[in-house]
Amino acid sequence: MSTYSDSWLKRILQRTRVIAVVGVSMNPVRPSYYVARYLSLKGYKVIPVNPGHAGKVLFGETVRAGLKDIPEPVDMVDIFRRSEAVPPIVDDALEHLPGLRTIWMQIGVEHAGAAAVAQARGIDVIQNRCPKIEYQRLFGELRMGGFATGVISSKL
Repeated sequence: MSTYSDSWLKRILQRTRVIAVVGVSMNPVRPSYYVARYLSLKGYKVIPVNPGHAGKVLFGETVRAGLKDIPEPVDMVDIFRRSEAVPPIVDDALEHLPGLRTIWMQIGVEHAGAAAVAQARGIDVIQNRCPKIEYQRLFGELRMGGFATGVISSKL
């Protein structure tokens, strides 16, 4: 796993306001859904991106087919796709999202070449991490028993 300083990750999460989540699912049990939901509940504007669900509404936002379809500034692109799908996503982000500051690849997602391209353009890149988990860890929201996922069980 790549190492990033806590202060750097915290600064990124504090400066970010709008997150495009590429590969978001409409299924509430999928990690991409509950991570995006969590981020929206924390005050981030989450723009869902999934061509299979384009035009539907999720978390109060219209699902976009691709990054080129987002008409407003985006601070961060959070990628929920396989590692081999990352290069064209990064290319689209760099081409269509002026003002983009961060590319964040989810747990299990890494692509050194695409990361290098983004970094050469001045974009901060995080690989193989989850912004939900990092937010909880850095802002004191982890529970003693593990990660708080928003699922509450009455039988412990």
